[in-house]
Amino acid sequence: MSEGPAGWGEPLYERVLAGVPEGASVLDVGCGPGVFAGFATKRGLTVTGIDADRSAVAAARREVPEATFEIGDAHQLAGSYDLVALVQVLAHVTNPLKVLKEAARVGGLVRATVWGREEESDVRLFGEALAPFLPPRGARRAPAGPPPLTEPDRFRKIATTAGLQVVALDEVECRFDYPDEDALVGPLLTSDIGRFAANRAGPAAVRDAVLAAFAPRRQGDGYRLRNLFRVLDARPA
Repeated sequence: MSEGPAGWGEPLYERVLAGVPEGASVLDVGCGPGVFAGFATKRGLTVTGIDADRSAVAAARREVPEATFEIGDAHQLAGSYDLVALVQVLAHVTNPLKVLKEAARVGGLVRATVWGREEESDVRLFGEALAPFLPPRGARRAPAGPPPLTEPDRFRKIATTAGLQVVALDEVECRFDYPDEDALVGPLLTSDIGRFAANRAGPAAVRDAVLAAFAPRRQGDGYRLRNLFRVLDARPA
């Protein structure tokens, strides 16, 4: 799952669960600490969550005792479910195509979400603010593996290749609301990239740069970011 302020994902979760009847079985792949699973159980769904991270599974069990959580690999799914939900997980797996094939094999319905293009989301401003404190883009190591599934045509193609019939590819806007400056900047300064920038330029310089970048997004004492996500709605072909 993508990090953000509490409650940011609710519009996305609503779309993933749209039309799924009460009592339906849901497999939450890459469940993390159980945020989506908790949302789904409150709507009367029977949820099984899997994640490779033992600590995340332990946290999910504590937070959502109504659901079942297991340590598992997204590339090797078992069972049969009315819905397989892949909420912000495809960017973090080794082989998205294999994961989608597995989802098509065990799910009557498959719904997967990804970020929109970089220019479609305000979170890009974090990167723009930190750019002066980081090595030039050409000097940074290129990310391993295939490019992210932010291009709609590529997202559709990989789903089709995985044996899915795409019913829809919808856009969902999620608002990231931060109540004050500390809520906006604090998590960044504790991230790897934020610590790197702060070590080079100092926390105060990084803070000033971030606040300047987000000044147009200020609302009262806080900040509102608008971020685009896409939801793939598909069935086994």
